[in-house]
Amino acid sequence: MPTPVVVARRRCHTAGVTGSSFHVLVKPTGAICNLDCAYCFFLEKEHLYPGSTFRMDDAVIEAYLRQVIDAEASDRVVVSWQGGEPTLAPKDFYRRAAAIAADLLPPGKRIEWTMQTNGTRLDDEWCDLFLEHGYLIGLSLDGPREVHDVHRVDKRGEPTFDRVMEAAALLRRRGVEFNVLTTVNAANGDRGREVYRFLRDEVGTRYVQFIPIVERVGPDGRTGMQVGTEVTDRSVTGEQWGRFLIEVFDEWAAHDVGEVFVMLFDWTLASWMGLDNPACIFRPTCGDAVALEHNGDLYSCDHFVEPEYLLGNLMETPLGELVASDRQREFGERKQTSLPQYCLDCEVRFACNGECPKNRFVLTPDGEEGLNYLCAGYKAFFTHVDAPMRAMAGLLREGRPASDVMAMPGGFA
Repeated sequence: MPTPVVVARRRCHTAGVTGSSFHVLVKPTGAICNLDCAYCFFLEKEHLYPGSTFRMDDAVIEAYLRQVIDAEASDRVVVSWQGGEPTLAPKDFYRRAAAIAADLLPPGKRIEWTMQTNGTRLDDEWCDLFLEHGYLIGLSLDGPREVHDVHRVDKRGEPTFDRVMEAAALLRRRGVEFNVLTTVNAANGDRGREVYRFLRDEVGTRYVQFIPIVERVGPDGRTGMQVGTEVTDRSVTGEQWGRFLIEVFDEWAAHDVGEVFVMLFDWTLASWMGLDNPACIFRPTCGDAVALEHNGDLYSCDHFVEPEYLLGNLMETPLGELVASDRQREFGERKQTSLPQYCLDCEVRFACNGECPKNRFVLTPDGEEGLNYLCAGYKAFFTHVDAPMRAMAGLLREGRPASDVMAMPGGFA
């Protein structure tokens, strides 16, 4: 029986999680979206391509698929469509991509198609396409109506909760495999248990990924770029993030181990088992999760789609060479070499490794630069889960399911 770490890696595909040598988030429509989520850092990227139609053409699709298939050493090639909103590309775009891939795939290799969507444009024809090609869908939903609709609105400022819930019902009814991606922000950051129970009981999902919103404000007052030391009031605080995770974990550890898979908990368990962490944010180094824009431009990371992190264009330089370039390796190594001494001395560094470089913009207690904005939350969470993680790791090493932890005397909740 596979461990939860292995099982859930098929189910949630963002944040650089992959069984491949590198992972590409592909933007077929660039930053264009039909929603206007207040905290979205990617809408700002539209300004990088003035006058663009924001449509990936067949030449770029074919070049990308050919190169990623050639570069992948394993038999599993993951293609992850993201945005913006990828359903703004017509369905025929994805049918052509599947046809191109079928011609390129050598014997023994397979493609796993994934898409992250806000869900508001889904219909039966989309579901037909998903089912035909075995898609895994990531659905963005921030919790109950009163917290989801605070920030996730359309271009007219209208709420989107009902449309997303209709999409979840449609995917369930049609048998399309999907997971839920939930951002944690100021609006839902104090409601961890409530949000988790809603996703489990009302949405019916069994695979959840939580992502903290840390929205930096640059010197010019703009957001969406990785500059500045101030954050918007929409951002979750470090302490909130820790409390949120602890609330969710306690509910999960008491009732749902082995039944509901929370990606961050799987990643944490991997660290406690001494395994290589499947998430780029918790590995010592990064650089293997890149972002491909609609015109073939490749950037160091989805969170660093900025001019200084442009690696090149795959129509000019093969994808594998760009990912393996000295420039990208330096980007990834900097995650480790830039850790402040406060992190190097931390007892939970083995699980955190300073988390994502995009969040390292505050000072340590002794004034050193480079501390993660969410440090207090991660330290509280990793300390809180130490005993149950040790117990689950022990169970798995004995060949027993991690869910047996729920029957241990006294429990851990």
